[in-house]
Amino acid sequence: MSRVGKHPVSLPQGVTAEVKAGAVQVKGKLGTLSLAITSDVEVKLADNQLVVTPVDQSTKARMMWGTVRNNLANMVKGVSEGFKQVLEIEGVGFRAAMQGKDLVMQLGFSHEVRYPSPEGIEIKAEKPTVLSITGFDRQKVGQVAAEIRSMKKPEPYKGKGIKYAGERVRRKEGKKK
Repeated sequence: MSRVGKHPVSLPQGVTAEVKAGAVQVKGKLGTLSLAITSDVEVKLADNQLVVTPVDQSTKARMMWGTVRNNLANMVKGVSEGFKQVLEIEGVGFRAAMQGKDLVMQLGFSHEVRYPSPEGIEIKAEKPTVLSITGFDRQKVGQVAAEIRSMKKPEPYKGKGIKYAGERVRRKEGKKK
């Protein structure tokens, strides 16, 4: 039995869900998200809660039970509160700023790096060395943060690069004389 899947997803005030054949659509103050449901699980809306149950006791159905439940919970949280990811830029001369819808970064290359802000995602340069990525789709927020981080990953000798807030970069000792 899935420990995660057996818990229903409660819908907070101002969030509505609509269960259609093969899909669930969740609407809230921040936007609308939809999720395609596999045939291995069944989703029902009862008492302002989304309840996920497996169709049978196959391995795939039990795996999808908890996965679908967590995806629905992320959708509900996203349309009601939203998600936020913070990135820190470390290094001499490394900085970022917003120019219109584009994020412009100086990362030690001979040119500046431009990253266009995708639809539904808001990027803010709170300081020249701190970026805040917010949105209502958790997968999209994480993907944008990963793409920005991949432009200059933190290196282990001086720790220069872009890292997640709270990420600990494992440091290495340099050459010895």
